Amino acid sequence: MAKTVKKQNSKNPDEQDVKLNLQKSQYKVLFGLLLILFAIALAVSFVSFFVYGQQDQSLLNNLSDRTNTAENWFGKIGAFLSDFFIYKGFGIGSFMLVKLFLLTGAYLTFQMPLKKLKNVWFWDLYLMIFISVTCGFFATNLPELGGTIGFEINAFLQDFVGNVGVILVLILAVFIYLLFKIKISPDTIKSTIESGKERFKTENKEVFSPEQKENIPNYNLEEFEVKENEEDFSLEDIVLKTVPAFDEKPTSQFEINKEALKPTISSYSEIELEPTIKKTIPQTQEPLVEKTEVIVTDDENFVIEKAQDEDIVEENLAAKLVENFGEFDPTLELSNYKFPTIDLLKDYGTSGITINQAELEENKNNIVETLRNYKIDIAQIKATVGPSVTLYEIVPEAGIRISKIKSLEDDIALSLSALGIRIIAPIPGKGTIGIEVPNKNPTMVPMKSVISSAKFQEAEMELPIALGKTISNETFVVDLAKMPHMLMAGATGQGKSVGLNAVLTSLLYKKHPAEVKFVLVDPKKVELTLFNKIERHYLAKLPDTEDAIITDNTKVINTLNSLCIEMDNRYSLLKDAMVRNIKEYNAKFKQRKLNPENGHRFLPYIVLVVDEFADLIMTAGKEVETPIARLAQLARAIGIHLIIATQRPSVNVITGIIKANFPARIAFRVTSKIDSRTILDTQGADQLIGRGDLLYTNGNDLVRVQCAFVDTPEVEKITEFIGAQKAYATAYLLPEYVGEEGSSVNLDIDISERDSMFREAAEIIVTAQQGSASLLQRKLKLGYNRAGRLIDQLEAAGIVGPFEGSKARSVNIPDLVALEHFFNNEQS
Repeated sequence: MAKTVKKQNSKNPDEQDVKLNLQKSQYKVLFGLLLILFAIALAVSFVSFFVYGQQDQSLLNNLSDRTNTAENWFGKIGAFLSDFFIYKGFGIGSFMLVKLFLLTGAYLTFQMPLKKLKNVWFWDLYLMIFISVTCGFFATNLPELGGTIGFEINAFLQDFVGNVGVILVLILAVFIYLLFKIKISPDTIKSTIESGKERFKTENKEVFSPEQKENIPNYNLEEFEVKENEEDFSLEDIVLKTVPAFDEKPTSQFEINKEALKPTISSYSEIELEPTIKKTIPQTQEPLVEKTEVIVTDDENFVIEKAQDEDIVEENLAAKLVENFGEFDPTLELSNYKFPTIDLLKDYGTSGITINQAELEENKNNIVETLRNYKIDIAQIKATVGPSVTLYEIVPEAGIRISKIKSLEDDIALSLSALGIRIIAPIPGKGTIGIEVPNKNPTMVPMKSVISSAKFQEAEMELPIALGKTISNETFVVDLAKMPHMLMAGATGQGKSVGLNAVLTSLLYKKHPAEVKFVLVDPKKVELTLFNKIERHYLAKLPDTEDAIITDNTKVINTLNSLCIEMDNRYSLLKDAMVRNIKEYNAKFKQRKLNPENGHRFLPYIVLVVDEFADLIMTAGKEVETPIARLAQLARAIGIHLIIATQRPSVNVITGIIKANFPARIAFRVTSKIDSRTILDTQGADQLIGRGDLLYTNGNDLVRVQCAFVDTPEVEKITEFIGAQKAYATAYLLPEYVGEEGSSVNLDIDISERDSMFREAAEIIVTAQQGSASLLQRKLKLGYNRAGRLIDQLEAAGIVGPFEGSKARSVNIPDLVALEHFFNNEQS
């Protein structure tokens, strides 16, 4: 009885294995479906992260709060998953996980072996890390593209191998992927090229039907033989002997399908060719199919098209335009424009330098005596008289150290009773030591003597500037286009404004209104107002702006950004014209090689002049420094040049970025050696005598120049002379720039539409007395969009002031008690 029960309870092992395998397959299918659904959820979460990621940032710290809703299409879980995998993970490379989970789920669902997925998982994970590191290296401004892992790996690699090393590592990773995954090797590339050549050779061996004979190009038909004794056709029945027109090699045979001939040829005698078939192949191998000529034969079904040669232009079209119309003349619109006459400048009654022999002899004796007191013998001494300074060149005896003479600077000044002397030890290019001694009766350098000099009138420069005269009484002329930007600094009342007027006057006397335009920035509001009279001749301004001379700091920011847009537009024109600089571009445009219908135009030089740069830095800061630094770095090739003047040569005004991009510097007299080093990177400006005495450097040696003097009445006469002539319709218009709005729009008029955290945000702003969205982000742990909306609502309520550029908004309520009264009054 017991045995029978045991037999009934016993199970068949095969049946048990079948059930177990069935149960495992069901679990695999279920797990595969879960992976597929998880992959879809990841894809939805990842895509919506790039749309609503910033708005959901404030939810991540408190997911359990059901009052807050997520904008992510997959809800709070989607926001968490996308933040974990994309922002904190591998960035856009995380989309490879979607593919892997989807593929694995499909393999499990359809009972496919998972061994095939090992290679896919390895290379997809490899690709995911590669994409993350690449985005972390190139897209530093978008951290969500590379993710935290990509950023950290990139930072780790940069610490050890630098930027160049990271690029080499990425290139190595690409080659590893191509060699081992895609199986690309030099042999495969070589075989692909060879197979392509063989395919090109065999493409001409085709089978044609009589209907397709009209499409046989590039060949002459000479003989067409038919064998009539055979009952059936064979492949050798019809032989078409052809000779390529472009080749003199032996003839090649082309076979025609006999099946295609049966419907159209009833007898062999019908196949005839007229002897009028002409040679139709051009001498070049390029197929010409646009113009064809139809040659009709006796057979209506057989049409031959003859390709005709293209039209050939024997003469260069640009040269023909120049021959017929001449080169383009940018001055044609103002062809009757007359340059200012030299008589407009005042002479001041100076007839050159007056040499005081007694003064020179006295100074020479004092220098020699002072040096002998310190046992320094002089072999030779020479004097060169300048307008305001006399240079004494001395040659010391052998064995005398230069440093010993240089240390006696104050002792020599004491013996000479001079305002201040400057020792140049040694003078560059000479074997002498220079001692500059101010003259007791300095001579003025009038602008008229500088403008009328042959050196300036015959100067072959793009933007010549006559600054004044050197110690040797030579006119000092420099090219602004070669500088390419100039920094001018000095103490108050030492000649900066006169120097700017000298620069502008030089350009007005040398350049036509079509060739140069000025952008004048005058925070003082009185220095450059005389140039308003030449607005439609020489000045440039923003559209819809009344005054061409800019005095408002907000308009300065817009103008600088507009110049950046103009710079980018000009670089695009240079790229299309395939030239490197504005000089080559304008030469090409004058030769009529550039089509104005494609946006090309003659580009005038643009000179930006800022009279007081320190005031702009103090009020606007980075908003001014950033576009000026960008213009200084890039704008030289497209003809935008900067001249910046300041009376405050401190390091927070003349920053390292400014100095690095302004190699040409002019230093008037300053009060300390520190200021001199800030401007020139060396001392010397503190030893100048003022009244236009300056030091000029362009990255090499210092040159002492007496700046030319041009008075306000002279500038007024010049501008009136130019302004009385025919002008352009408007000033030169710069591209329009639309910046951030100065004030916000009252979005929340109704109190019920305010954010739930409005009151808490108002308390934080009033307590800190600082109205900024970043403060609300830190204190309330909000995203940027919500914090920005709160700031707009606080401004609409009158708690904070309007937008003020880089500064924080002003707070209109002083304390929390006043804020409480404010809310009570609103409710009542």
